[in-house]
Amino acid sequence: MNAKKSSFVFVSVAITILALVAFPSSAYANHSWGGYHWARRSNPFTIKLGDNVSGPWDTMLRTASTDWSKSTVMDTTVVAGGTTPKRCQPTSGRVEVCNYDYGGQQWLGVAQVWLSGGHIVQGTVKNNDHYFGNSTYRYNNTAEMQHVICQEIGHTFGLAHQDESGISLNTCMDYYHNTSNSDTKSTHPNQHDYDELTTIYAHLDGSTTIGNSASTNMPRDMATGDFSTPNAWGKLISTEKSGGASTYVRDFGNGNMIVTFVIWAQE
Repeated sequence: MNAKKSSFVFVSVAITILALVAFPSSAYANHSWGGYHWARRSNPFTIKLGDNVSGPWDTMLRTASTDWSKSTVMDTTVVAGGTTPKRCQPTSGRVEVCNYDYGGQQWLGVAQVWLSGGHIVQGTVKNNDHYFGNSTYRYNNTAEMQHVICQEIGHTFGLAHQDESGISLNTCMDYYHNTSNSDTKSTHPNQHDYDELTTIYAHLDGSTTIGNSASTNMPRDMATGDFSTPNAWGKLISTEKSGGASTYVRDFGNGNMIVTFVIWAQE
């Protein structure tokens, strides 16, 4: 494990993510989504990734966890899942990662993050086997699966996309679509992602939203509601140029929000 750095504080909102905020199309762009982050008192800190996946997704989840743990400010660890893949409900203080045939809803992956008091308090990642488990769809390859799970997990740490043009910057935080198992571009984070995490988590907080000691003041309907369908995602905030991703915000007031970042299947 790398020795890690410290420092940082931030603002308010609560989020369900399924895509990502639109930022300038450059490898050197600032790709924090609003500066939102997990509250913690020290670096490095560890985010638990709940394993609610099966089949090839198990290896891909562990690969993504290893990749993101190369950050100098944070680690991840894969733990037993705390939900069912079909519902993929959040658990306070961690990220639940799921795969299931969620049907032909036109999305490949959804990352949802809840924000309260200016900090991330919980998150979920859904990978849609309707497209990945069916050879009639062009997305059905292991490289694109790795790209999607890596990107959606990255969203739950506070990262936006590096690029939304469709080209590959060799980071899973771009919008390149892998065309075959051997087309492995954009399947892992790159150095700019790690540098951005260092910036996002530069300052420390006086409380924590991580793990069992997580503290949150979410309203009850936000904490226990079902936000799995598009009509529950709230207001459309942005859609990326090619139409490949969109961001929605469900605002509960007083700095409590769910932001949903969606990667669309463009068939």
